[in-house]
Amino acid sequence: MNPFTKKAIEIIKSIPVGKVMTYGQIAAEAGSARGARQIVRILHSMSDSHELPWHRVINAKGEIAIKDKESHDIQIERLKKEGIMFDEHHRINLEQYRHDYQQPHNEEIRE
Repeated sequence: MNPFTKKAIEIIKSIPVGKVMTYGQIAAEAGSARGARQIVRILHSMSDSHELPWHRVINAKGEIAIKDKESHDIQIERLKKEGIMFDEHHRINLEQYRHDYQQPHNEEIRE
């Protein structure tokens, strides 16, 4: 697994209940600001094997990007169960619900 994919999986797993991240946001945090499509591929191919909370990833407009009706509806249902609200245009308020990923610190604390 390449470093970008490994980091993207770590970031996706970090999204807490009741929060979302965008494809582009995850890509930038993983080291490739233009890698949003790679995030889509990671979610599509690795969500089950890595138990990724795929439903917490949306597009930059705050919308569900999945076109398949069944998966689209499942994503909306899961987000609503987590307390995420949609506006009248079926968008999520990113200012309210966006998760700001914080890089874990692996530094020793020195006294």
